[in-house]
Formats: sequence, C-alpha cells, structure tokens
Amino acid sequence: MRATLLTLIALAAGACGLILAPAGTASAADSAIATIGILEAQGFDVKIDRVGSAPLSDCVVTNVRNPRERTELVPVLGSRDRRGRDFVPVVVDRTVTVSLDCSSR
Repeated sequence: MRATLLTLIALAAGACGLILAPAGTASAADSAIATIGILEAQGFDVKIDRVGSAPLSDCVVTNVRNPRERTELVPVLGSRDRRGRDFVPVVVDRTVTVSLDCSSR
C-alpha cells in the first residue's frame, strides 16, 4: 500500500512538471512551425491565436501559454482488495495556446 501511494505521488509530481514545461519551449525568434510541431509531438492539442495574415512560415512565436492537462483516475487491475481499490491518474487531454505575430514586415 505504501509503495502504491509513493508511486501515485511521484506520478502526480511528474504530471505537474509536464504542465509547466511548455511555457519555456519558445522564444520570440523561434519558428512557428517548429514550435507547433514540438508541442504536438509532446502530445498537445495546439490552439493558435495570431495577429496578421502572413503565411505560417513567416510568423514569429510571441507567447506559449495556458498549458492544460486533463486527467482521469483509472482503477489499477489486479488490486488485492475489493474495498481498497487503487487508482492511477491517466492523462486524457493536453492543450496549449501559441500566440503568433504574422504581420508583414
């Protein structure tokens, strides 16, 4: 039981670290296409807000914000005791917003 509790605490701490990580992934000079690709590769559904109408290849990332991770508790199979079921948080949805400056220069 103690090992399970420690495992759940470690998983929760890791999930909190992942939620905060995307905020530091982009600087103003990063390519918009590369930043969006990196975030999607990390499992995020990327929401884009942009200023201007230039092609995405000419846009500059101005901000990465609002990383959100939605988890659900799932029962662990093979639990020893029917009354004291163990649950593990599972990530079911990840979103982040990327702001772009696509104004002509």
